[in-house]
Amino acid sequence: MRTLGFAAAALCALLCSPGAPAGGTPGQFDYWVLTLSWSPEYCTADIGDEQCPKHLDFVVQGLQPQNELGRSPSSCGDRTRVPKDLLVRMLPMMASEKLIQHEWNTHGSCSGLDQQNYFELVERARRKLEIPGAYDAPEQRIETSRDAVLQAFKSTNPDFTGEDFALDCRGHWLDEIHVCFDRDLDPRACASNVENDCGNKVMVRSNR
Repeated sequence: MRTLGFAAAALCALLCSPGAPAGGTPGQFDYWVLTLSWSPEYCTADIGDEQCPKHLDFVVQGLQPQNELGRSPSSCGDRTRVPKDLLVRMLPMMASEKLIQHEWNTHGSCSGLDQQNYFELVERARRKLEIPGAYDAPEQRIETSRDAVLQAFKSTNPDFTGEDFALDCRGHWLDEIHVCFDRDLDPRACASNVENDCGNKVMVRSNR
């Protein structure tokens, strides 16, 4: 029994470690997470990215198949090139061809959908969310709080609750907003494994 216990522990260490490849079976997941990246913050770390000269606001970073517990599927194997017409269609929402291809490789390949249907779903998810006016091309830095950001999104989107959003920050600076949907793209509460690490004080960089 002791030998079996050590073997099980070793197997878990191999499969559960952060460095282990996620993989997964396409189409097998619990819900969706739409991630919106705040472009001015992203560009402080990657100023050479093609989105940065465009002075954008929120950019769709991904629509991720997510599980309630444990590791979510990622990079399920299909790395087919996204065709040019689909790249052009998604660019206004996703800002760069590199990001669109990365999104397919990492998350779309696990969706159980083909590229056309997956990116149509990305569009549908994004259209369900309205951005509060305060975050529409702000010309000055915004100093606010985590609760105020959540309240702004909830008030602007009455079909959502505060539990349907999760904020991700770099220090005090807003980096991403995660929006959770069920498999039918109806709003739902995010599970505890969705990154949500902003403190009470939140700063939002100007996009000018």
